[in-house]
Amino acid sequence: MYSKTITITNSAGLHARSASDFVRRANRFSSVITVGKTSDEKRVNAKSIVMVLSMGAGKGTEIELSAEGGDEREAVDSLVELLGA
Repeated sequence: MYSKTITITNSAGLHARSASDFVRRANRFSSVITVGKTSDEKRVNAKSIVMVLSMGAGKGTEIELSAEGGDEREAVDSLVELLGA
């Protein structure tokens, strides 16, 4: 398993368009990818738009991205890059 913790800097947070871009990129990878707020134990499937939006991750929210599988490092690093962290 590979993971990174980042702070969302996008003014809109991880909502609507940014969440759609995030999920689309997550679905490019074969690894199981999860995301969650560091202030909360709940982790959600990063490949599900409904689950990502349900987190309510706004600007300044610290999140942890985790992946497990053959392309786990590439997946997490790519998503971190997308979020601009």
